[in-house]
Amino acid sequence: MPLDHASKNDTQLVDAAITELVLANRILAREDVIDSFGHVSVRHPLRNDRYFLSRSRSPVNVTREDIMEFTLEGELIGEDHRRPYNERHIHGAIYKDRPDVNSVAHHHARSIIPFTMNDVSLRPIFHMSSVIGKEVPTWDSQDEFGDTNMLVDRMDMGHSLSRTLGQNRVALLRGHGCICVAANLRAVCMVATGLKDNAALVQQSLALGELKHLTDGEIDKTSAMLLGDMPLARAWDFWVSRAGYAGL
Repeated sequence: MPLDHASKNDTQLVDAAITELVLANRILAREDVIDSFGHVSVRHPLRNDRYFLSRSRSPVNVTREDIMEFTLEGELIGEDHRRPYNERHIHGAIYKDRPDVNSVAHHHARSIIPFTMNDVSLRPIFHMSSVIGKEVPTWDSQDEFGDTNMLVDRMDMGHSLSRTLGQNRVALLRGHGCICVAANLRAVCMVATGLKDNAALVQQSLALGELKHLTDGEIDKTSAMLLGDMPLARAWDFWVSRAGYAGL
């Protein structure tokens, strides 16, 4: 393949990743998953040791010009004097520890916050929420770091959180929020919305009596189906339209 052709293809891959990242920010804001302080990232499509993340800005306002490139240690690539997210180390630590993960979201959806402070299980009760997986562990910064500002703003804290996440798709942060991980941006949007919806449904269902969670087999089979190309494309089209970007 001619070098100029390869270079053009590489540029298109990077451009596409940045476009989807901007859309993911807008989508998660529109779906009331991410508030003004959450964030979502994507691993660089050509370099496993880097990732893209917006500058410190409310996700609902993120544009292509806001996207920054970082090493997995959270060091900015290039010259940019705008402020990055303090919690970018969540993303870098998970990308270092989980080669299978290519997108990370951190959010504070209000429906999940009560579950960060008690032992009520967030295991899926709804087939569309199967994508969150069988286990929803909780990370407590107090265990290793004592009193802090509750932000994951150092790499050692990021790796501690990543250890609690393990091989799961989601983890809660006590009194703070949660993280969601997936193989791509579309899938992480599915996981993040599934976690928010499951939390709301668990709260509603508890008022009616004892819960019946999905079985391991139901979670495995349903999540594998929902995270396939066709369901993700269908959901993505819906989210993009609701965010006001139909036709992109």
